[in-house]
Amino acid sequence: MKLLEERIAKDGRVIGTEILKVDSFLNHQIDVNLLDEIGKELFRLFKDRHITKVITIEASGIAIAVSAARYFNVPCVFAKKARSLNIGKDVYRSKVHSFTYDNDYDITMSQSYLNSDDTVLIVDDFLANGAALKGMISICEQASASIGGIGICIEKGFQPGGDEIRSKGYPLESLAIIESMSEEGIVFRNA
Repeated sequence: MKLLEERIAKDGRVIGTEILKVDSFLNHQIDVNLLDEIGKELFRLFKDRHITKVITIEASGIAIAVSAARYFNVPCVFAKKARSLNIGKDVYRSKVHSFTYDNDYDITMSQSYLNSDDTVLIVDDFLANGAALKGMISICEQASASIGGIGICIEKGFQPGGDEIRSKGYPLESLAIIESMSEEGIVFRNA
């Protein structure tokens, strides 16, 4: 998605060779016009997949998932990272390792909102090593829900997550794939 690549190149901040900060427009402060275009593009890519739910992990994926769900006209459901007394005991659970925070945490999703009748679109802001995505796939498997697609805003193509997920046959589309990055610049795949 050229618009997203241009925004990353203009406003993204690279720290070292592995961290890309897009918090000024995507996952802290959000450019709602860009978000709307992302939702439209995810709909275009997966509109023939009979999506019944759009799912993600809190917090950075929620805005993206809501934007996409609006175009599919389906509910958005997010897995929670923190234990919550009001979610109930009937939950799907998966352990995820966060590279950003260097810790493990459990994600949970109420069984009331995902089941075998669902075909989901999993969305997230980043894909690097794939830990969060693998956790969401595990939740879908526990629910016997079908995965109609996986939509990622920014994939770090130089890390293994995207290749691992694609090798398992999942329909994965990333709107911007970064081949390499440094404080001097970002190189996009197919740019």
